[in-house]
Order: sequence, then C-alpha cells, then structure tokens
Amino acid sequence: MKTNLTRKMPETLVLIFWLALLVWLMTWLIPQGSFESQVIEYQSGDKTTSREVLDGDSFSYVVDEAGEPQVEGLPVFGDPGHHGFLNAAFDGLTRGSRDGGAVAVIAFLLIIGGAFGIIMAPQSMNKSLVRLLAVFGDKGILVIPILCLVFSLGGAVFGMSEEAIAFALILAPIFKAQGFSAITVVLTTYGATQIGFATSWMNPFNVAIAQGLAGVPVLSGAGFRFTMWCVFTVLLCAFATWYAHKNRDHKKAEVFDFEADDMSWGDRLIMLNLLFGMIWVIWGVSTQGYYIAEIATQFFTIGLTSALITLLFKLDQLTANQLAVNFQKGAAELLPAALIVGFAQGLIVILGGASPTEPTVLNTVLHHTGEAIGGFGQSTAALLMFSFQSCFNFFVASGSGQAALTMPLMAPLSDLVEVTRQTAVLAFQLGDGLTNLIVPTSASLMGCLGVAKVSWSEWAGFVWKFLLFNMLLAGLFLVLAVSTGF
Repeated sequence: MKTNLTRKMPETLVLIFWLALLVWLMTWLIPQGSFESQVIEYQSGDKTTSREVLDGDSFSYVVDEAGEPQVEGLPVFGDPGHHGFLNAAFDGLTRGSRDGGAVAVIAFLLIIGGAFGIIMAPQSMNKSLVRLLAVFGDKGILVIPILCLVFSLGGAVFGMSEEAIAFALILAPIFKAQGFSAITVVLTTYGATQIGFATSWMNPFNVAIAQGLAGVPVLSGAGFRFTMWCVFTVLLCAFATWYAHKNRDHKKAEVFDFEADDMSWGDRLIMLNLLFGMIWVIWGVSTQGYYIAEIATQFFTIGLTSALITLLFKLDQLTANQLAVNFQKGAAELLPAALIVGFAQGLIVILGGASPTEPTVLNTVLHHTGEAIGGFGQSTAALLMFSFQSCFNFFVASGSGQAALTMPLMAPLSDLVEVTRQTAVLAFQLGDGLTNLIVPTSASLMGCLGVAKVSWSEWAGFVWKFLLFNMLLAGLFLVLAVSTGF
C-alpha cells in the first residue's frame, strides 16, 4: 500500500510547478503594494545595532490613473531585465549572492557533494563503519536521541541550519549500515536543528533580531524559552527514537566484504582528517560567524587533503584522475537537489521578491493580514500571529529576513490587542522555525533531502503529523504566555 501511494505522489519539481501556477495567478488577482523603510537602532549586548526595516504605517498601493489599486499580473515571458513566469526557473537559480540565497546554496551543495565524492572514493569510511558497528552492536538506536539533542542545541545556540546538509551526508551511510531509514537521517539532523531554531532562547538570527526590532531587551525571557526548548527537544528525542526503531530494517543494513582490522594508516588519516575538519567547521560557525561561502571552502579543503592522503598512501590504488572523476560524480549526485532549491526560489521571484520597499503582492498580503489580526482578543490574536508567521515563512524562509519584514508590523499590532511584544516575538520564532520542517522554499530542507535521497513528497507525507503536533504544542505555549503576561 505504501509503495502504491509513493508511486502516485508527484515528483517535487511537479509540485513546485503547480505552486508556481498558483502564485502566478495571485499576481493577476491581488494588487501590488509597498512600504517605506526606516532605520532603527537597538541594543544587542554592549553593542548598538542598526537595521533598515519597513514602516508599518506607510503602506500604499500601486494605483492607476484613476487612483485605484492596480493589478499588474506577471507576464508569461519577461522582457530583458524583467521577470516573467517562464523566467522564474533561471531567476530562481540565480537568486541571491555568494553570502546567501539560491545561488550560494547551489554552489554549496555541488562543492560538498564533490568533496565527499573524494572522501568516499577509498574504502576508509566503510572500514570505519565496520568498527563502529562492532562497538554498538544492537544498541545503535541509542545514537538517535543523542544526535537529536546535539543538533537541537546547535539550532538553538547558533541557528544551525545549512550545516545540517553536510552532517546528513556523513550520517547517511552510518544510518544505512544500522538499518535505519533515510527519513530518520533527515529527522535526526535537519529536523532537530529546526526544533531548536524554533524554540531557542538565544538564537542570534531570529530571537535576538526580532526582539531588537520589537523594542524588547535582547535575549530577555530566556527562562520561559529554555523550558519550552527542553519540552520540545525531549519529545523530539522520544519520537525520533520510536520512529527509528519502528522502521529499522536489519535486512537492508550495509554488508561489507572486509574485516574491521583491515584499516591502514592511510585509512586512519582519512578519518582523522574528516574528524578534525568537522571540528574546524563547528568552531568556525559557532565562534567566527562562518556561513555558506566559508563552510563550502572548508569542505573543499577537507576533500583536497583527503585526496592528498589517498595519493600519498596509494589507497585502493586510486589515481588523481580517478579522484577528479569521483569529485564530478559526487557533485552530480546533488544536482537534482540544487535544481529543486533554485526552482523553489523562483516562487518568490514570481511574487516580486521579498523587499518591503518594492511593489509586490507579498507586501499587500502582509499589510491586510496585519489589519485583520487587529480585530481579535489576546489569545486569538497571538494564535493568529503564529498562524500568519507560519504561512509567511513559505515565502520568506530566512529567519532574519522574516523578522525584518514582519516584526515592525506585528510589534505595534500586539500593543493594540494587548498582547506583550515578548509574546509577539514568541509567535514569530515558533511560526518561522517549525514550518521550516516542510516548506519547499527552504533551501536547507531541500538540500538535506537531496543528500539523503528522500523526495519532498515522501518527506511531507511523513512529517505533516509530527509538524501538526508541534504546532498544537506551540499554540499551548502561546496561550500560556498570554495568560501569564509573558
């Protein structure tokens, strides 16, 4: 039955195409609008940080000659320098810069795919797996909650997200050797980072920025949020362990043709090189602010040094030409994931982008949603804020970007409905983080699914119940926050 259902599910690119048609239709039905921007300053520790945000009271439509809101549907094909529906594929693939956006994530995927093609070329990883299996035996299930805790902590402390792609690539063969499914890999890595991201008490990329924009002391309310993180993470660990055990298939575990003591000094150096490389990545992300460009360079370095070790110790008699071919094969395996990342970003291009000062359909939706929420009571308004942030995350998957767009509007709105601005920030972070588990416009999610070889439709069919449970739990925490005046 599951096999038949999977066959009936459309491919991810097909789903994105139908979504593209839907948002294109929106451009022919909804007028465009824009906001004016303003620069605000807020305290972040001992530093005063300035940021350009929208002015919530400055919304205006694009109007025609009669002064009426004008609907400007996106054409099928854009002129040179302009967007069109059929231009969305190319425009989505090239959206962003080396520091973020689709083009950066695509380059990141291709480089780490190539690097791991070199790392996996000799049998060093497989030999290490044999030893690992000998150590854990039938207790490999104990690794699941430990990894969930570590990745959730990474999401909470420094906003770990894109980094999960590399870890999923490393853990996929280890989990396979233990008989765990590919979905377990994504849930334990990326899923855990987003639970931590959504419930964080100190994440600099969503909590700190949102609090600063809302005029709330940065990193205040940590006690309530830390308790919330503990609850969500414990439930994640329990669910992931249960799911991994239920869907474990020992018959599909990897079978190796050599003994555990077959590792040479070259094999050991390959694994030590990978270990120290991962420590280097974690250090760079957590202390130096390394992001996509720097992390991609780190993995390229790890791949290059692995190639040198392989050639120096003549591992499996591999040549430089063969390693170059393996780099290309590794990159090619992640090309489908890279295409999906770019095509999903094309949806945002169709809607006009995410700039508050440019006339877009997205700005109109943002303005009218804010007006609608203002007519409800405290608890209902808080839940509606959460629902809106969850939906808006489909269009702006960046935590800091969504904060800059929505918090200048939601903060004064919370004053009108007598909900504290701290609770408005809570609604933002929960809505922004939890739906990252399913939105196809999240480049990090699509990257992790790509390296784990899980289609988005297969993942969505699994994760929607887990997401729904977490959103209901988030709603309970929001009602608790309102009732206690958090």
